[in-house]
Amino acid sequence: MTFQPNRRQALQALATLSPLAAAGCSVMAPRDPASITIAALFAGNIRDQGFMQSGYEGLVQARASLGVTTRYLDGIAPQKELLVAGLRQLAQAGPQMVIAHGGQNNAAAQQVAGEFPAIHFAVTQGDVTGANLSSYEALQEESAWLAGALAGLSTRSGVVGHMSGIRVRPGLKGRAAFADGVKTANPGARLLTNFSGNQDDNALSRRIALAQMDAGADIIFTMLNAGRDGVTQACRERGARQIGNVRDWTVGDPGVFMASAIANVSRAVLMAAQDEAGGRWKPGVIRTLGLADPSAVRLAMAPDVPAGLRQKIAVYTDAIIAGKIAVPDSYAGPEFMLAA
Repeated sequence: MTFQPNRRQALQALATLSPLAAAGCSVMAPRDPASITIAALFAGNIRDQGFMQSGYEGLVQARASLGVTTRYLDGIAPQKELLVAGLRQLAQAGPQMVIAHGGQNNAAAQQVAGEFPAIHFAVTQGDVTGANLSSYEALQEESAWLAGALAGLSTRSGVVGHMSGIRVRPGLKGRAAFADGVKTANPGARLLTNFSGNQDDNALSRRIALAQMDAGADIIFTMLNAGRDGVTQACRERGARQIGNVRDWTVGDPGVFMASAIANVSRAVLMAAQDEAGGRWKPGVIRTLGLADPSAVRLAMAPDVPAGLRQKIAVYTDAIIAGKIAVPDSYAGPEFMLAA
């Protein structure tokens, strides 16, 4: 099978692998980190300044803090047959754990985990489990809900936008949460939501952003990877504001980014590696990180967001943590499409 790597070497072997213990998927005692290899697959570019890069940074942190050996593949297109081939290639080298970064790997990870029962598999931002498979998730829908509330409270036009690429479950949950946050904070606001099919196409994302602005949107929430720059350019041209996701975009460009729905997915990768190295990994579970851990999930806001709005977001944050606000995971409203 042919892979689609980027210009870097797609498979990086950092050390020779030790054989697997016969214990397979049972919970194991802590071992010498030097005997552990953790392999990871990234269905995108690890330099995308977004989701894939954050996941890769978690793998780098695992190597630095735990002393484990790491291997990875990146630049794999999010197509099941390619993801299966990439995960299979990593597993054939015999690591103790294979991490598939992103919910787009759900089906592929289930298939390949079944082929390699002695290896532990983990899907980040996933919701799949099995005899040797678990998922780790930073609940980006919680910060996305807050992003929706801020957008609803801040819009002057009464119209806000949402843009994403591929329809994977974490992205769909994020959109549903954002929509509910908008509606809760401002029932009269109108939402324009679009999944373009591509996380990294800047020309496409710019066209969609401009079309949403033409339809009245003055704030756009982007759940994109490398394709975010196209929206940023459109915001600068039109004077609109953007809310980013995954990392804190307000630090580098507060004039465009009024907020960022942080979901530190590097923590999910690192947590999986920590469980493996510490002998705590268990099959068949989904481990989550939410607003209760602000180092993992929170809404960052630019300095010009008024104190009154910050206080309202703090109240909403506490309500989500306390379970007083239920963040939905599905959306049944209209979709915004580019004109033919």
